[in-house]
Amino acid sequence: MTAEKTEHDLSPEAVLARATKARGDIFPEWKPVAYAIPRTYHLINETGSYLHQYHGQAGGAGKLSAQMRELIAIPALCAKGDMRHTPNHIRRCYRMGMTDRVIFEGATAYAAVAGWASTILQVSLAIMEANNPAYPYGEMPAGGAPQELTPFPELSMGRTRQSTHAESLANNADWRYAAGIDAELARRATAFIDHCLLDGDADDELLGPGPRELIAIAALCTRGEADLAAEHIRRAYDYGMSKKNVLEAICSVIPMTGMITAQIGLRAMQRADNP
Repeated sequence: MTAEKTEHDLSPEAVLARATKARGDIFPEWKPVAYAIPRTYHLINETGSYLHQYHGQAGGAGKLSAQMRELIAIPALCAKGDMRHTPNHIRRCYRMGMTDRVIFEGATAYAAVAGWASTILQVSLAIMEANNPAYPYGEMPAGGAPQELTPFPELSMGRTRQSTHAESLANNADWRYAAGIDAELARRATAFIDHCLLDGDADDELLGPGPRELIAIAALCTRGEADLAAEHIRRAYDYGMSKKNVLEAICSVIPMTGMITAQIGLRAMQRADNP
């Protein structure tokens, strides 16, 4: 059979073989799907492989790295309470040379929107499970979790802002209103959010404000918050992130939140274009 025919073979066996090649492994729960509705699983694999840059998908200039896509997908999975699949993604990160610290930094940015209990703590549980030898899915690196971070492009992106607008969320009208009711509550809450998304330029943080905004934008779109997402999209642009960066970040959460999230994100991007 030619390569072209193999690519379009919708038999369950062929669909499963392509999915396994793309991911490197496969969860057993996909097998009943492939045998019952192979075309659906084929399209899931085609879309998911592109979104998360699985095997056979070419990277390139202007595209988010596979590492950055995982930093968005992992807390999104955790926010859904998915402790079966998330450790597999953690192990993929390890195979790409990503450390626990950078994974937690991604979760911290997501926590600004979704809360720390459903992101940072759940990522910690996923890391523990990924390091558990009894967890059967995904290969661990020979030396275990990396202790040194292998660089990827987003580590050097979005670290300097172009404008001089005030950064702290304490200056936001909503939180000024909150401060008029409970100043200490507003101070503590905005300090946490400023820490998550970085109030000002990055210092010794691995992820700068620009990449963190990509994570927060994706999280806001999962909540249906197009107007708030548009505000954060403008900040991402101010830190030099491109429209393609923003769109790919939003679409990184399609597998766990659906195509409507992408549509909300597209509306937010259009609002960001026309403030």
